[in-house]
Amino acid sequence: MIKVKRVYDPLEKDDGIRILVDRLWPRGVKKDQVDVWLKDVAPSDELRRWYNHKPEKWEEFKRKYFEELSRNPKVEILLQLIKKGNNVTLLYASKSPYNNAVALKEYLEKILKV
Repeated sequence: MIKVKRVYDPLEKDDGIRILVDRLWPRGVKKDQVDVWLKDVAPSDELRRWYNHKPEKWEEFKRKYFEELSRNPKVEILLQLIKKGNNVTLLYASKSPYNNAVALKEYLEKILKV
């Protein structure tokens, strides 16, 4: 199962492996709140700056981000964790519901046909 939540939200028993998928480490978050930091699956700096969490750019952002992900070998790490049957929680820092973790979940579910 793939979940998505803010890194600042409380830990829950069913979080499973907590994976930070932001390029930058969030302020005030301790290392023990995250199991794995996969900053390399985050959008490129160029794409992140272009998007800037503007809802009107959401669909175009996802298209461009999915293109980046399709060429990113680090995605295989996530797929292996999910295929093992582990619960995986993708963590993000943004206050916006339109963020890369939500897009990444959609991308992974398409690949896994969940």
